[in-house]
Amino acid sequence: MAVLDRLVFMTLRSRAGLAVEAVSRRLGKDTSFDRRRAVAATAAVLVALAGVNVAKHLLPSSGVLLSVVAAAALLLFARATGLSWEQLGLSRERLRSGHRWGWAAVAVVAVVYLVGLLLPATREAFLDGRYRFGPVEALTSAFVVIPLGTVLLEEVAFRSVLWGMLSRHMRTWRVVLVSSALFGLWHVLPSLDFAAANKAVGEMGPGVGATVLVVAGTVLFTGVGGLVAAELRRRSGSVLASAGMHWATNALGVLFGVVAWRLVG
Repeated sequence: MAVLDRLVFMTLRSRAGLAVEAVSRRLGKDTSFDRRRAVAATAAVLVALAGVNVAKHLLPSSGVLLSVVAAAALLLFARATGLSWEQLGLSRERLRSGHRWGWAAVAVVAVVYLVGLLLPATREAFLDGRYRFGPVEALTSAFVVIPLGTVLLEEVAFRSVLWGMLSRHMRTWRVVLVSSALFGLWHVLPSLDFAAANKAVGEMGPGVGATVLVVAGTVLFTGVGGLVAAELRRRSGSVLASAGMHWATNALGVLFGVVAWRLVG
């Protein structure tokens, strides 16, 4: 009986070990990817993003091509380091959830913009000289340039690749905060020309002080926007959700801006 009891115990222990291993796999534990390698991969992505940011600022005419190539390179690097499509927020299983949250975000942004456009007190915020377009230019910007030149790269960078990298050595709430803060800092260079282009912001006046305020405000605003986008990504499990909000914020801003310019003559 003692021998039989021992055999039963060893069998149960072996099965329990296999069960624990299976659960670990389902929970997405990266047991084959140690912390130091994860941090190094994250650092490599950050260095690459810094280079891309500077290149986009210095070579604005190549924005769309550069963004598409950079987004593809980031995804290839992420896959090479072992990140799954699920970890990148690009799995088929989460497409429906991403679509649902994304379209909801588009609707909310559209309503907010409509109210802002109708109120004279906030209408000037839409008068951005960079987007004083005709109908064809506005549609091209909203449905080609912004999706490919801005949304694709920034969503792949911050809510897909960087999110997956950070999640290997951070808890989710830290991933949300860090990725959002970095998203805000990403907009430092673009904000330098914002005061000259936007009528409402330009009224703050010239000088270093005004520029600092514009940059700080832009970083804060986009950082908060990054938090909202990150929460959409977390809740839906899909980058499509945050991409929907991101596209609506930028592209609908252009389209509503065209209307605002026409309203003021």
